[in-house]
Amino acid sequence: MIVGGVPMLFGGAAKDVYLAVAHAITPFVTVYPWSSLGFGTKFTNPATLPTGTGEGVAFSPAGTEFAVAHDTTPFITAYPWSSAGFGTKFTNPATLPGGGPGNGVAFSPAGTQIALAHAGGFSNITAYPWSSSGFGTKFADPATLPPSTGNGVAFSPSGDALAVAHVGSQYQSVYPWSSGGFGTKYANPASPPNGDGYAIDFSPAGTEIASASTGSPFVMAWPWSGSGFGTRFANPATLPTGNGKGVAFSPAGTEIAVTHLITPFVTAYPWSSGGFGTKYANAATLPNNDTHDVAFSPAGTEIAVAYETTPFVMAWPWSSSGFGIKFTNPATLPAGKAYGVTIG
Repeated sequence: MIVGGVPMLFGGAAKDVYLAVAHAITPFVTVYPWSSLGFGTKFTNPATLPTGTGEGVAFSPAGTEFAVAHDTTPFITAYPWSSAGFGTKFTNPATLPGGGPGNGVAFSPAGTQIALAHAGGFSNITAYPWSSSGFGTKFADPATLPPSTGNGVAFSPSGDALAVAHVGSQYQSVYPWSSGGFGTKYANPASPPNGDGYAIDFSPAGTEIASASTGSPFVMAWPWSGSGFGTRFANPATLPTGNGKGVAFSPAGTEIAVTHLITPFVTAYPWSSGGFGTKYANAATLPNNDTHDVAFSPAGTEIAVAYETTPFVMAWPWSSSGFGIKFTNPATLPAGKAYGVTIG
């Protein structure tokens, strides 16, 4: 498929691209073909639906599996994925996450592990080996757990670290990661977020890490290395206007976007090794309510957000100049408030 005029390649062949939304109201997840023209015709719902409100979504790196974090047991549901859409649901993991809801989900870069950030129970973060057969035996919980509800989760691009945005002290926890699971938690940064963490992301080079949280400045970023956090970057000159809910670096690592409460609901900046640049102009057509998640397309030529009022998902072309003219809404909208979005 051509995305933004660029063929997306995987394993030497063109890779189709899809946009997925996690939302309230059945079927709880909605997926569309995606191209430089925008939304295609919605895929048929999976035969076995997630059991409750979708909170987060992720495609595996190969694009051959798809996972949903949701708010009722088993809290994570996964499917084979192909150009035909959903396959038959994978068997639930033998050991379910301890409590719920499931809030964020991520595959490792190699596609050999999957992690869920969740509430309730004991661990607030749960991870499993992953293969074409589905879930393996749950990894042991980290020795130092996130202190409360896990909201967002991300693997580093090299797959050697796993980060969790969470409620409670320090608001984020990062661990070394290997095929054996969690290592000893990295020391917290000298300047941690100022409120509950909702999302976390590594830059594509793995040399920076950013989080969105409920305390001003609502987005923070730090250098990242094998030693952990560096000295926090200066805040952007123009802050997001409300509680941060989602954060994403562009695939080139030259932009960073934040979704948040209070208009304009999505804020984007140039990004470099020096940190935040001057805020991009707002999109001409904005979301009109609390906005929860943000994603760039694999080519970095589009950007999409999930939010609480119809049409629940919104997307724009993206370039070094910022937002383009909003894409036409999909013909079949997500069924309710949207909390997660990904393009993969």
